[in-house]
Amino acid sequence: MPLSDAIRFFTQETRVLSCMSVGFGTAGLSRFVLGGTADEKETPITPEHIFDLASLTKLFTGLLLMRLHEKRLVDLDAPVTRYAPMFSFLDDLTVRQTAWFERSLQTPERIDAQPDRSSGLRVLYNCRPSENGPRAYSDIHAMVIKYVLEGASGLSYMELLRREILEPLGMKNTFCRVPDALRGLCVSTDREHRIEKDRYILRDGILPGTPHDPKARVLNLKGDDCPGHAGLFSTARDMAKLCRGVLSCRVISPASLVLMAENHVGRPLPGGGYTQYLGCLCYVRHPDQYYSETPTFMSDSAIGLSGFTGNHLAIDPEKGIFEFYLGSRVMNRLSVLIPQDGKTLTDYGLNKDGTGSVRWPDGSQVLSSVAYVHLKDEHLHRETGLALRELAAL
Repeated sequence: MPLSDAIRFFTQETRVLSCMSVGFGTAGLSRFVLGGTADEKETPITPEHIFDLASLTKLFTGLLLMRLHEKRLVDLDAPVTRYAPMFSFLDDLTVRQTAWFERSLQTPERIDAQPDRSSGLRVLYNCRPSENGPRAYSDIHAMVIKYVLEGASGLSYMELLRREILEPLGMKNTFCRVPDALRGLCVSTDREHRIEKDRYILRDGILPGTPHDPKARVLNLKGDDCPGHAGLFSTARDMAKLCRGVLSCRVISPASLVLMAENHVGRPLPGGGYTQYLGCLCYVRHPDQYYSETPTFMSDSAIGLSGFTGNHLAIDPEKGIFEFYLGSRVMNRLSVLIPQDGKTLTDYGLNKDGTGSVRWPDGSQVLSSVAYVHLKDEHLHRETGLALRELAAL
């Protein structure tokens, strides 16, 4: 099945996503395939459209950490508080332990429940280590590292990002604050629907260019202060520039790429199953492909990330290839379904694979994207791998 047919499966047949832009390539070549519509007006998607990167923002944060480490501005084994003294409960936690998720971090209250930025920052600064469970990954680690970067460099996160990555790679359409003139090109993430047990939740009023992530909205508001875990926006062309820059070692050295992919927390559990396999603010190869953010055609050196709004990215420095998917699985979609006890997806009217639609309390039918992460593995990775093989033969 050609890659264009796979995109059609998601954007037209099942309508799991409103749109999708797929990029793949090598250090010297990149290709794009796209389809679907960007907004409620059903505007056809183009290479100029700007996507909410969501957690793909963490990749930028991790790369910046490696750059400052290479410049000897950050000692990975120094305590977090050497660079970010506002985190008074992290005196005994090193930068390395934080970036590689070696300790779970917990805030005393939910950041996204705070009424304003100052309250959100107060809650963040009071985060503290907690016992690791099977899931060590969280947004808090990247939020802390953002302040480590600022303390070590003397620059704001966005100033540092522009100087170290965006400007050298010519990434002119990657933003924290999308310029007003370009907001019409932002892919919509408005009207996300959720079912959590007996709660039916609608998140609406998310304007173009506003982060979908609620914590990023509290901490960033409409300013130029990226929180480090989410909040960046970019185009497919700019993301290809980033991937090609990483593969050509224009961003960090080969040794730093190897370091980023080191697994510090993943291991089998005595009773069966595994903990998460994580590198520096990213995922690395998991023994069970069902839980892996790196596709089967990539090596164990690959790093990967996903973004809640419908994004995925994987870079393999050993094979010299990359792939990414930018999309919207939240625009007027059911993104989360936590069934009531004893119920399954089919009890809500969905197909077994999570596709279809559910009936909302107002009588409307809402399309589902609840199983996109696993549908992506089944319908996209194989076709992207074949397309990469053809590209390598050119």
